[in-house]
Amino acid sequence: MREQTWQRLRTPGRRGAVASSVAVAMAVGVMAAGVLAPTAAAATTITTATTRPDTVQQGLDALVRQDKLPAALATVKDRKGRTQAYTAGVADLATGAKVPKDAQIRIGSNTKTFTAVVALQLVGEGKVRLDEPIETYLPGLVRGEGIDGNHITVRELLQHTSGLPDYEGEVEEATMLQRYFEPRELLDIAFRHKAGSAPGEKFDYSSTNYVVIGLLIQKITGRPLGEEIDRRIVQRIGLRHTYFPTIGDRSIREAHPRGYRQEKPGGPLIDTTEMDPSMGWAAGQMTSTNADLNQFFTALLGGRLLPAAQLAEMRTTVPIGDSGAGYGLGLISRPLSCGGVYWGHGGDIPGYETRGGATDDGRAVSIAVTQIPAEDAVTRHLEKVVDTALCR
Repeated sequence: MREQTWQRLRTPGRRGAVASSVAVAMAVGVMAAGVLAPTAAAATTITTATTRPDTVQQGLDALVRQDKLPAALATVKDRKGRTQAYTAGVADLATGAKVPKDAQIRIGSNTKTFTAVVALQLVGEGKVRLDEPIETYLPGLVRGEGIDGNHITVRELLQHTSGLPDYEGEVEEATMLQRYFEPRELLDIAFRHKAGSAPGEKFDYSSTNYVVIGLLIQKITGRPLGEEIDRRIVQRIGLRHTYFPTIGDRSIREAHPRGYRQEKPGGPLIDTTEMDPSMGWAAGQMTSTNADLNQFFTALLGGRLLPAAQLAEMRTTVPIGDSGAGYGLGLISRPLSCGGVYWGHGGDIPGYETRGGATDDGRAVSIAVTQIPAEDAVTRHLEKVVDTALCR
């Protein structure tokens, strides 16, 4: 996740797509093919793509055939709420099983948006102030070389302008994939290094920011982060296939395609479906489906999760380099080729990469692939399918 291009904002682990010693956050294990039984119906009625390929299906097919990804799956919602699910490739390279429609996937850094929503709900309730130093709420926690919680605000943490170093890349990959990490351990790892920039100076993506926000939420509410996300978001808008894995939960609970990674370009694909996702925590631990992600971002933009004032703050962005994209408070705006923007996040974790979001007029798309692309060009292909789905 320390990669400098905006296309690869993600949970801990992006660099591990191509080398075993790089920073990845999770995963190995072989599960029975029986987990690939058809999934329960999503909250939104989903139809399957017709036999005649449309532009979305063609895009997914290209990701599998040309870019050599094991599987790709998408769910697209139009302005009228009609939803269509697509798949390409295979769910299991060993068995050739079909990809389940709207299967569960690990959603990586999309988790940041869920965490940000809870934090902004607390702002709306008057329990947290965006421009208050984090030291006020978590005294003594944010400390290190060039790091002082007295000078870092809640807003700067949510917007990745705090200057905090990232904790990725500091633990051997095999350890990351197998063990449980306490949130404060992640901060200890990060704070071995000095600040990357002064607070408020520039956008610098770091999952460390969201670990601090997760601890803030727990301090204010007195409850576990996953429980607050479930109570305040998942149950509130009826996300039937979305959850924050509990301690020790290494599997994906419902029907899913298997996830894979390569230790080096051209190397064999390694099954990374089972993992301990605690390295992601508030920055990347959650599991969901494409349809649930569409429902989440649509509900968020529609004002169902935040008061108008907090939603406006969330949508106030800083530039992400010269990409044309902007980062708000846990929410990214990206330009569309047909005009306007869409709002979402995206994320990856060993075995899975997701892209997508929603527009203000109700369109939404979420796309997942079952291997983190090793090349930026493949990621751009994935994002082009998102654009195609929203602009067609």
